[in-house]
Amino acid sequence: MTMIANIPITVPATLVATNWLQFRDGAPESMVVQAKFTYGSGGATLSAWLQTSFDDGLTPVDICNFSFTTASLRALMNLSSLLVVSSPLIPTDGALAANTASGTLIGHLLRLKYSTTGTYAGGSALRVDVSPNRGRITSLI
Repeated sequence: MTMIANIPITVPATLVATNWLQFRDGAPESMVVQAKFTYGSGGATLSAWLQTSFDDGLTPVDICNFSFTTASLRALMNLSSLLVVSSPLIPTDGALAANTASGTLIGHLLRLKYSTTGTYAGGSALRVDVSPNRGRITSLI
């Protein structure tokens, strides 16, 4: 797995995004995403959206959401662009519902966007790792 974010969670934050990461060999067909929230104390809610882009980072598109509260938790999602979707997907930016995935869209860029309520403390942190079926993340843009 490749770590794409390891963020200390402290003060309330509204839609903060990490830098875009780029796959060296183009977009993977599928990937497993793991989000691990380590709870320290305080806080209320944490939502994190893994995002991709199809226009070199101009327009972010949510591909999955992980939501946490006041307990440590590790969650995984399996995403695949090989699934057939018979209707257009309306892209969202930081609005995909809690603990869901659009999952059929994986571009050559990835980033994490997150939002928190309440003041977390005591070493609260979020780590997100991805394991694509092919390609490696090689650079920030």
